[in-house]
Amino acid sequence: MDKQELAGFLRSRRERLQPQDVGLPTGPRRRTPGLRREEVAVLAHISTEYYVRLEQGRAPRPSGEVLAGLATALRLTDAESDHLHVLAGTAPATTRALRRDVRPSILALLERLPQTAAFVISAAFEVLAWNDLAAALMEDFAALAPHDRNLARRAFLGPPDTPLYGISDAAEFRHHVVMQLRSALARYPADPALTALVDELRDTSTDFARLWERHDVQAAPVLTKTFHHAVVGKITVDCDSLQLTDRDQHLVLYSAPQGSADADALALLAIARGSAITPSARP
Repeated sequence: MDKQELAGFLRSRRERLQPQDVGLPTGPRRRTPGLRREEVAVLAHISTEYYVRLEQGRAPRPSGEVLAGLATALRLTDAESDHLHVLAGTAPATTRALRRDVRPSILALLERLPQTAAFVISAAFEVLAWNDLAAALMEDFAALAPHDRNLARRAFLGPPDTPLYGISDAAEFRHHVVMQLRSALARYPADPALTALVDELRDTSTDFARLWERHDVQAAPVLTKTFHHAVVGKITVDCDSLQLTDRDQHLVLYSAPQGSADADALALLAIARGSAITPSARP
């Protein structure tokens, strides 16, 4: 049970709600944002004293019945309710460290998708494997040290002259990164690389620190993504992210409809990438 994270999460969810959201009268002017603690306690069918102790990080582990009541009272989504259980220590345990080894079948699949930019990321946004088209569209990951092959670090601490590969939804992606890292940290609190990454971003990026304090955990699906590439200009791709559940990794696929201008742009990138890399230099 992570008492401090649980306290912060409950507080953030309470403060985002207004009385009318849960069928309560607005009443006189309020000095604090959102619902009052006693209102949440009533809605969750628990004592105000116990709820206050939860928000102060002083309460013992809540039961499943209490967590269900809190999820209903705070109008949590399914993803937020799952996160609540992880923080309370009542979710099924996961491994103590992230898996960073990619299945051989997935590595082989990457090379069988010549018209699709494909790469695999860990739960900590580490780029673990990629094909040539992904390198052409984004950057040559083989030329980077493993420490720098991290999309979260790239999003918040990358070079200002080439922010996030020229994608049009950079702000949304940063928010997505923060939400996913918060969920990952709840699942793998003992992973040293993950905890170090979160600490580094909180200490060095005011944008990350601001988003982190929101305690959001549910990201909206991204269906398309637009890049502004130095070679082919504007290119919009379909974005599919397939979860590899056995290792808590994601296979990300960027593709374009056959015969479209964007598909032609991807093909041009593939040709340019192939002519720029000799077989001996290929990662």
